[in-house]
Amino acid sequence: MMSTFRYELPSVVGFLLFGVFHIFADRLHPETVGLTVSLLLLGVLFLVMMWCSFSVVRHAGGLATLLGEPYGTLILTLAVTGIEVALISAVMLSGDAKPTLARETMFSVVMIVLTGLVGLCLLLGGLRQKAMEYNLQGANAFLSVLIPLAVIALVLPRVTPSAPGGELSTLQTIFDIAMSVVLYGVFLIILTKTHSDLFQQPGANPGEEDHHGGAVRSVGYHVAGLFGALLPIILLAETLAEYAEHGIHEIGAPVALGGFLVAVLILMPEGVSAIKAARENKLQRAVNICLGAALATIGLTVPAVLAIGWLTNKTVELGLDIEDIVLLILTLFLSSVTFGSRQTNYLQGAVHLALFGAYVMMIFDLA
Repeated sequence: MMSTFRYELPSVVGFLLFGVFHIFADRLHPETVGLTVSLLLLGVLFLVMMWCSFSVVRHAGGLATLLGEPYGTLILTLAVTGIEVALISAVMLSGDAKPTLARETMFSVVMIVLTGLVGLCLLLGGLRQKAMEYNLQGANAFLSVLIPLAVIALVLPRVTPSAPGGELSTLQTIFDIAMSVVLYGVFLIILTKTHSDLFQQPGANPGEEDHHGGAVRSVGYHVAGLFGALLPIILLAETLAEYAEHGIHEIGAPVALGGFLVAVLILMPEGVSAIKAARENKLQRAVNICLGAALATIGLTVPAVLAIGWLTNKTVELGLDIEDIVLLILTLFLSSVTFGSRQTNYLQGAVHLALFGAYVMMIFDLA
């Protein structure tokens, strides 16, 4: 009993923290407690929600071990994307969300994954293993879906005159929702049914990578634990956004920093798993996690936020500004070049990290 309690302690703490903020909402309002205390509370919220997100990933790993590959990385990716969708949706439904919230978060996730996380995997793995192999066709399958979805969702609304700013017209909204769902659905069939061998490490024995770490219990236990850890994140999302927005405004930080922090919160557990896999010379698993996270961010988050905005009559702006469009296109092109051969090395990792540095620099340069 005690071991189970310790195992689920993040969820318990998350629910207790939500109760505290709910009961003492007026006394703990960021404008009431002042900047110093509000930043401290923001840190507490961030750490507890990250702790819960690690618990989500741990339960997803348990399910992955029980169900085997390629479901392992798929479950992990869907769990983390579920956190992203839950965070954005909860803030959108609160009535206080900015129209660009989803855009900033999705763009941050894609940039952090394809530049920072991919760069760290290739650099740290390459320094340790010299050269690493993966399944080229699997990586190309991810990119062949990710590139058109990202450009149509995040670039096209900026250059079409059918809606103001970066908004989408009704026709664009319907098309984006349908295209994202259909393409991601076809990709899942390829991943899990007809071509699952494309997403497995070359030369690996069947079942060799099926264990994803951590204690493994029953499927029902891990499903309940996964949703039990996800719920506090959803409940605390609005509070986190409120404190983050207040802190960014008070200290004069760039507005885009909010989306960056949310993306870091979302990606931290997945990033740890990907880097660990790369250092163990399991580059295919790292590729599946990284490219899967970027693809799921566009393929699942876009239709979710567009549907919520449409049904609740809330404005959603997905079209990126011109400087972000340049970074996105450069990132997609670099990813296509990097995953254009069957081997990688640490030079490619260094190039991706340089582009990540440019992305972070632009956050502060445009403040």
